[in-house]
Amino acid sequence: MSTLQVSLAIIGGLVLAGVVAYNAWITRRNVPRTLRERGGEGVAAPAGPVAAPVFADTSPGGEGDGRIDPVLGVMPGDAPITAPPAEPATPQAVPVTLNHVVAAPEKRPGLDALIDVITPLALESEVSGDALLAAFPGTRRVGSKPFAVEGLSELNGEWETPRLGQRYRALQAGVQLANRAGALNDIEFSEFVVKAQAFADAVGAAPDFPDMRAEVARARELDTFASGHDAQLGFTLRARRAAWSPGYVTQHAARLGFVAGALPGRMVLPGSTAGQAPILSLAFDPQAAMAEDPEQSALRELALSLEVTHVPRSEQPFVRMREAATALAEAMDGVVTDDAGRALTTEALDRIGADLEGLYDALDSRDLSAGSAQARRLFS
Repeated sequence: MSTLQVSLAIIGGLVLAGVVAYNAWITRRNVPRTLRERGGEGVAAPAGPVAAPVFADTSPGGEGDGRIDPVLGVMPGDAPITAPPAEPATPQAVPVTLNHVVAAPEKRPGLDALIDVITPLALESEVSGDALLAAFPGTRRVGSKPFAVEGLSELNGEWETPRLGQRYRALQAGVQLANRAGALNDIEFSEFVVKAQAFADAVGAAPDFPDMRAEVARARELDTFASGHDAQLGFTLRARRAAWSPGYVTQHAARLGFVAGALPGRMVLPGSTAGQAPILSLAFDPQAAMAEDPEQSALRELALSLEVTHVPRSEQPFVRMREAATALAEAMDGVVTDDAGRALTTEALDRIGADLEGLYDALDSRDLSAGSAQARRLFS
């Protein structure tokens, strides 16, 4: 062979070796990081399949309305036990299962003159809760607004949804003035009148309806305020290099206090009080969570979100959201961005925090403090 042929053969071999090495690198880069890779960090893979992290939505209206985008973008005292040296053991990770679901929501809040149209239903004599429940309309909604009937309990003197075996001497019906679907309008108010009148006729009560024009105007004013003070914050955590498996994400999130909820691909950070809405939610591709072998599913991003109006200010939800995002990014080699993929700087996060304080003040001034029963109903 001539010198030229030898040179070409060598170059060809080098090119081929480079292509093979590149393909191997790409393949390795795209393989999702799993729990098994973290054995050196003291966490082993669970013995069985990891349950898909899921989200328990305890807010009255659920998620996904999206009407308003955020403006911000050994026990103590025990004697020590001496044991012979043993082989080091790797602690077993605790799988996140549906047994970790968030506590059930609190009892449904009653009618409130701040956010409801309330109509007294006068009774000539007491009526049983059984009769009231039998007369309830087929649906508890008027248009897009919740409709409710309450009786004044003889046991505790409070308004409540009628119950079997109880008796009531006073009733009231109501419909919500506004929610994320908009303000109560003339048609919905008329439907409320028809529904409340039919119920009153069935139980022998006389309704006293308020003026429609005044209530519709009040609904519009409340809706205007709500539209300007609704905030739903979202961060996106994107993988820098290697993708993640659902189990890998779940284990890291569980270390920060997140638990499983009720839908595939969702986890929540529970509030400090039973029945309170989740402080934060974490979501990723539900199809990956439900895959036959989730550990082979590749995730390149996940979403961290906060329903600002649903979580009490005292929980410091934005501070905890920021800390969780930073901790997950550092632990999983990711970067925190906005929905458009722009990295969120410290300065940008500080501005969002400052804007939130103003929002909380405005809500407090209207007796609609974030996390209150009224705020959760209005912003739903």
